[in-house]
Amino acid sequence: MSQTAQIHNLDLVRTAVERLNGRANGLPGFAVLYGPAGYAKTTSLLAAANTTRAYYVQMRSAWGRKALLEKILVEMGMRQNGTIPQMLDAICTQLAASRRPLMIDEFDHCTRSDGLVELVRDIYEGSQSPIIIAGEEMLPQKLKKWERFHSRVLSWVPAQPVSLQDAKALAPIYATGIKVGEDLLDHLVRLSGGSVRRVCVNLNGIAEKAAVEGWERVDLRVWGDTPIYTGEAPRRAA
Repeated sequence: MSQTAQIHNLDLVRTAVERLNGRANGLPGFAVLYGPAGYAKTTSLLAAANTTRAYYVQMRSAWGRKALLEKILVEMGMRQNGTIPQMLDAICTQLAASRRPLMIDEFDHCTRSDGLVELVRDIYEGSQSPIIIAGEEMLPQKLKKWERFHSRVLSWVPAQPVSLQDAKALAPIYATGIKVGEDLLDHLVRLSGGSVRRVCVNLNGIAEKAAVEGWERVDLRVWGDTPIYTGEAPRRAA
C-alpha cells in the first residue's frame, strides 16, 4: 500500500468532512476545496476518502450528466443503468442510507454546464449527505453564477501552499533512505511556488542523485549548485 504524507491540506479536508458530518440540522452540506494546480488537492481528497469512507469521483472534461451519474454508481458498486432520473434517485438513496460523504474532484469541468451543477445540487437535496467538491483557485468565483448552489456551501477551504513541515513529511516517502537536511528542504519549499508536486519531484531527484553519488545525507552544501526543478522550461543556450 502506498504511503501518504500527513500534509496540512489533508488535515484541512478531514476537518471539513468532520464539520459537514457534525453540522446542526438546517445547515448546508457542501464544502469547497480550491487552490492552484500542484497543491495536492487530489492526493488530500483521496487520503481523506480512505479514512472517512467517502465516495470519490474525479470529473472529466468529456463527461455529461449521464456519465457523471454512472461513475458515481460505479464507485458505489451499483448497477449503471436506467434513465438519468432513475440513476439520480438510486444515488440519493444510497448516500442517505450509507451516510457516507461524496467527493467530486476537478469540479471546474462541471461549471461549464448549468445542468451538471444543478445535478450535483439535486444529489445533495435528495440525500442531505455531505458533498465535498474540489477545483482550481477561481472555483468560488465561478460558483457565484449559481446562487442556489453557492448558498449551500458550509465550508470554503483554500488549499495551502507547501510548507517546510509538509516537506519534512514528504521527504521519507519521496527521498526514501536518504537524510535530507532541513536547509535543503527549506530551499525546495522557497523555490516551489507553493506547489507540493514540485517539492515531491525535487525530492525524487535528490534521491536519484544521492544513489548515483553514494550520499546518505544531503544538505544544501552537498547539493551545491545542482539545478532545482521549478516548473519553468529550461532556457536555450545562447
